[in-house]
Amino acid sequence: MIVATRLSIFPLPGAVLFPGLQLPLHIFEPRYRALVGDALARDRRIAMIQPQGAGPDAPLFDVGCVGKIEEVEALDDGRYNIVLTGEARFRVVRELEVTTAFRQVEGELLPDDESAALSSVERAAFEQEARAFADMQGYLVDWDSVARLDDRTLIDGVSQIAPFDTAAKQALLEAPTLSTRCELLIQLMQFFGHGDPEEGRVTLQ
Repeated sequence: MIVATRLSIFPLPGAVLFPGLQLPLHIFEPRYRALVGDALARDRRIAMIQPQGAGPDAPLFDVGCVGKIEEVEALDDGRYNIVLTGEARFRVVRELEVTTAFRQVEGELLPDDESAALSSVERAAFEQEARAFADMQGYLVDWDSVARLDDRTLIDGVSQIAPFDTAAKQALLEAPTLSTRCELLIQLMQFFGHGDPEEGRVTLQ
């Protein structure tokens, strides 16, 4: 069942959040300080979504992720350090007319198969490509720890932090299944890993 709900949004390019994962944020702009203050006074939930361009009123991508503020540090000057934990992806139905400093949308919460798993072939193919990508990028990775991660945490975690551009990260967030996301992630690692570093490769968000 798809549920529609009112969501206060934080549009942030290059940042995606997946259900079950965490995202640390430093909040300093007045409109987003107001957003956090409002969320803390209500249900502690903020919807992360990427804008499709620059500017405070840029169009939004269709899919984002609702996160709950699990940790918060309120600084003396009004800024916040928070940690969001992803709860559910959502699809924007429409943007709402509001009087708040921050934007709000009506969104449909999207179901996720929390029990989804990769086949042994898919997992092996991903880990092989991830090792090659890490070597080319010069990343130091604790592969023993990686091997102990469940499939969803591994694939979604890499999707969330990978050094890809906005469109690529959005495509990963919108992938309908874990297997689809894994396949796309492999393709992106091959593309970005073998590309020319002078061709605008982005850095880790």
